[in-house]
Amino acid sequence: MGGLATILLADVATFARRLVVTFCYVYILLILLYVISQMLPLPYSPWLARIQRFLYDVCEPYIRLFRRLLPPLGPLDLSPFVASLLLVIVAQLVQNKL
Repeated sequence: MGGLATILLADVATFARRLVVTFCYVYILLILLYVISQMLPLPYSPWLARIQRFLYDVCEPYIRLFRRLLPPLGPLDLSPFVASLLLVIVAQLVQNKL
């Protein structure tokens, strides 16, 4: 019975690691879409407005943490890059089992 419990625990740990890594990479993709949607002048459409609002609601609180820490470099905003870089580091650490 102890062997079965160990196997189940290992499966749960593997699943949790994969979940965290997948979340990190999906969040990076959302940040990229958010940055692109902010840079491009998109025509007004109710669907596009909803998508932009969703991306803003999901990405902006996390990016805002880095905007507070990083000094402004004129028109260049490095906070999405740094936020994504931190997510990549977290994903790599979790994938390599810390």
